Amino acid sequence: MDGNALTGGFADAPVQSAHAFRAALNALARPGRIERISGAEAPAPVSPAAATLLLTLCDAETPLHLAGDHDKQPVRDWIAFHIGAPLVGRSHAMFALGTWPALTPLDAFPVGTPEYPDRSTTLIVEMDALAATGARLTGPGIETEAHLALPDIAPFRANHARFPLGLDSLFTAGDRIAGLPRSTNVEAG
Repeated sequence: MDGNALTGGFADAPVQSAHAFRAALNALARPGRIERISGAEAPAPVSPAAATLLLTLCDAETPLHLAGDHDKQPVRDWIAFHIGAPLVGRSHAMFALGTWPALTPLDAFPVGTPEYPDRSTTLIVEMDALAATGARLTGPGIETEAHLALPDIAPFRANHARFPLGLDSLFTAGDRIAGLPRSTNVEAG
C-alpha cells in the first residue's frame, strides 16, 4: 500500500461528515442546486467532492464500483484504508464512481425491486464542471423548474420513467456537487 493512501481523510470526521451529509441531502432534495462539499482528498482522478461523498456515504458494508480511470490501485488503496468498502462489479453496486462515459451504459446497475426500491445504485458522476444551465428539471423539490448541465438527457428520462425504481445520481466537479434523484423529470433545456 502506497503511503499516500494513508492521507486525505477527514481532519474532524464528526463535523465534516455531518456537513457533507447535509450538502448531499440538500443536493438530492433540491435537484439542480449546486452545493459545495469538501474535507477529503483522494488520489487522482477522484475530485475532492467525490472523495468527501465516499467518506460520508460509504462504509465497510457498502458495495462500491469503480469505473474507468477511477479503478486504479492508488484509489483502491485509499478506499481500503479510509472506508473499507468492498469493490464490486456493476450488478452488485450500491454506489458507483466514475466519469459518464465510464459509467454508461447504465443497464447493469441495480434499480431496486417493487418491494425494495431503495436497493438501487447511486451514481457519483465526475464532471469537468457543474452549471445550472442546460436540461430542464421539474418534479419534487423544485418550485417551478431548475436547470443542470447533464452529460446526456435520454438515460435520465428513461430512468425517471421507471420510478419508483431507478438510479439516483450525484454529479461532482472539484468541490461542488449537484443531485438528480430518479423522481426528477428531465427535458431538453
